[in-house]
Order: sequence, then C-alpha cells, then structure tokens
Amino acid sequence: LCKGINTTRMAKRSSTDYIVVHCSATKPSMKNVGRVEIDAWHRHRGWLGIGYSYVIKRDGLLENGRNPDAIGAHAAGYNDCSVSICLIGGVTEDDVTVAENNFTDEQYTTLASLLDTLKDMYPDAEVLGHRDLPNVTKDCPSFSVKKWLDSN
Repeated sequence: LCKGINTTRMAKRSSTDYIVVHCSATKPSMKNVGRVEIDAWHRHRGWLGIGYSYVIKRDGLLENGRNPDAIGAHAAGYNDCSVSICLIGGVTEDDVTVAENNFTDEQYTTLASLLDTLKDMYPDAEVLGHRDLPNVTKDCPSFSVKKWLDSN
C-alpha cells in the first residue's frame, strides 16, 4: 500500500513504484472507445477526470489520459505511487461480466513499446495487472501481465 495521499486534486505523484495495466471492460465491438469516453465515464462517477495515464485503443493508437506525473484514479490504495495504462476491451461481446483477452495485436505492440518507455522513465517500478494488486477481486486486465511480459 502506498502513502495514501489525498487525491481530491490532481497533485503530482511523489514516487512511481508500479506501472499498472488495466482494461476498460468494454465489448470488442466498442471500437471507438478511447480517452474522451473514459473521461466522461469517470467524471460521471464524480472524479476530476480520466483516472488512467494512458489509453490504448483497439487500433493500437496511444492516447494520453491524466497527466502521467499526476496522482491517478485507477487502483485504490496505489494511485499515489503508480502510473496506469488502460487497454480498450477485455470482456465478451455477450456478457460484460465475463473477462476475455480480446486485445488486438496492435494494442499489444503499443503496450510493449509504452512499457519500454515507462521502464526507462521509472526503472524501479514493477509492472503488473490491476488484478495483481492486493484485495482486487476483478480479473482486470483480463490476462496475466506477468506471463505476457515473460513471453515477450
């Protein structure tokens, strides 16, 4: 668990111990979802804006979300010490409660490149999936980030 800094303002993060990979939990057919839509969803929840630092769309396009130096809103207890990436997709077409690794090759290519850049910026940060954090009960990002990293 990180320091638990008040995140009511988009204050600057004081450390980066984790790079957390998420999914948007959207159907594969929702091809046009990106930063703008997630920002609207998060504002609807009462947040100050998009909680993720980066978004990777279905076509592999990388979009900036919240300033990557700002405290995020993506992983309770870890927002003040992590940077986040959200892959669009991650659930089945027929049932949004069922996790599915349905990310595109383009998304994985962009993810690998972005992780290389972030690891250069934050060499001591651990890369993991949202589900790998303590007390997370969802399958986000719908695949094992550690196994994927080991295979690449």
